[in-house]
Amino acid sequence: MRIIIKNRVIILAYNQKMNCNVRIIIKIRTNISAHNQAMLLFHQYMLVGGMPMLVVAFIESKKDFTEPDKEKRDILKLYREDIMKIDMRYRSKVLAIYDQIPGFLSQHEKRVVFKKLQDGSYADQYEETFFWLSDSMISNECFLCNDPNVGLSLNETRSYVKCYMGDTGLLVSHAFDENELLEDEVYKQILAGKLQINEGMLYENAIAQMLVANGHKLYFYTHYNENKHRNDMEIDFIISNNSRLKYKMFPIEVKSGKQYKTTSLNNFREKYKERIGESYIIHPRNLIVKDGIICIPPYMTMNI
Repeated sequence: MRIIIKNRVIILAYNQKMNCNVRIIIKIRTNISAHNQAMLLFHQYMLVGGMPMLVVAFIESKKDFTEPDKEKRDILKLYREDIMKIDMRYRSKVLAIYDQIPGFLSQHEKRVVFKKLQDGSYADQYEETFFWLSDSMISNECFLCNDPNVGLSLNETRSYVKCYMGDTGLLVSHAFDENELLEDEVYKQILAGKLQINEGMLYENAIAQMLVANGHKLYFYTHYNENKHRNDMEIDFIISNNSRLKYKMFPIEVKSGKQYKTTSLNNFREKYKERIGESYIIHPRNLIVKDGIICIPPYMTMNI
């Protein structure tokens, strides 16, 4: 999804990995800031998703979340039916990853923990699994890059992976799959922040989806401090300009709250300063540049 603010008009352009576009034009009210309206639209997008049929169902039902939720559950059902048709050698592993996507994303590190899938399991056993899920456009994978100084794909570690849903709206319905149907009121409570849900999970998944739609491969970075016995640097996403002559990488931190720390990003920028282009924080607040970091609202992600 791309949100363009021009001449007091908000233009939403939904562009999925298919030959289909939906454009919705909304006039800005004079008593509400453009940023607040764009954020409201982003939150609606985060809950509904970007698939054209979901957006159409949401608009035609006069923004009732129940109708797109029905559509989403039908899509999730089709995903499961497709999984059950694949080779038996991979079926159980694909199903295990697919079912656990919301659970892993709700954790602090958000990465797949293979021992939680099955005792004694390890990453190499699931290589075909991630390929199938990604190739089917069900999920987007984000791999650890342990030395981004000399390139991302050259130093990716596939045993450490974060697995995002390919559509942010599907993640919401998948996370509540024990409920037969999410009522419109429940969605509105999530939208208003009155229902406890891991908003950081939804934010990060939506940003991953937008970066992939913009043609980026996803990588993340962590640094383990032996003395502190914990990670002391964590960068949600790293993308690059793919240039062989003037290689630059762009670290991105996703913050769902308005109050946050930038310690990891500052340390990362200092360590890899020769290779870094722009540094980004994606947050709910308006556009601001502070201490050399470009802080943008999530609806501007497609401009990265």
